[in-house]
Amino acid sequence: MTQIIDRFIDISANYDVAFVDLWGCIHDGIKAFPVAVKAMQDFRAKGGVVVLLTNSPRPRDSVADQIAGMGVPKDAYDTIATSGDSARSAMYQGAVGEKIWFMGESPRDDDFFKPLKILDNPVDIKKVPLKDAEGIICCGPFDPMADPEVNRPEFLLAKQMGLKLLCANPDIVVDRGVTREWCAGALAKLYTEMGGESLYFGKPHPPIYDLARRRLAALRKTSSDPRIICIGDGIITDILGAQQEDLDSLYITGGLAAIETKTKRDPDPEALSAYLEKEMISTTYAIGMLR
Repeated sequence: MTQIIDRFIDISANYDVAFVDLWGCIHDGIKAFPVAVKAMQDFRAKGGVVVLLTNSPRPRDSVADQIAGMGVPKDAYDTIATSGDSARSAMYQGAVGEKIWFMGESPRDDDFFKPLKILDNPVDIKKVPLKDAEGIICCGPFDPMADPEVNRPEFLLAKQMGLKLLCANPDIVVDRGVTREWCAGALAKLYTEMGGESLYFGKPHPPIYDLARRRLAALRKTSSDPRIICIGDGIITDILGAQQEDLDSLYITGGLAAIETKTKRDPDPEALSAYLEKEMISTTYAIGMLR
């Protein structure tokens, strides 16, 4: 049975580490949520470790710069693990070949192709037209407001060519302020439904949790078996990922599923229960917004 809590501090003593989603939890795509920032600062002040676990297709240094501009201070977290870093590692190891067709917004997504110095002999990636490609790198749609179906003709050709699609961000949608936008996960979902093969590296898939644990270990701030809680507003990313990793979770219901859970300050218990049952996903705790 999910426990609806009032504040994170009510349960935080039970955990050493928080794997915290960014978009919808710490910021809205435009500005930080001050109460969420304060909750993470308070957790760290009591000895907790905060790993920002995000499906952003960007490298972690780019994410750090981005959230600083939104008002997220460095004392609100310890390290960052991004879907982009996990996917970049796979790309530079040749997961979808050397000649790739790139889907995304330039120059916003150009950081995805920064050199990855931790690899020996990385693949020399070249962007080419679809007809010449060996694989697809998808950081997101060309137009985040366009229905993913507009990509069906290109995806049909790609499927016939046997191309794999590397998805750098498994999120289906995000809310930028009050505007909902499509993400790379929606394109990968369509490609898979059409019979193509999509490779995922962000939540809820294992690679990003492996990356988060390695970055946590590098901090040398916890034991080898820390108590971890996952916090996020994505039911099929943050919460499903926690469930699959056998970790406790705190579901932020006032984000993507605010309507379904009838969240005002906090979720309606009956609506929350019905929504979780429909999604066939469980969460340890729930709260309207991180505070």
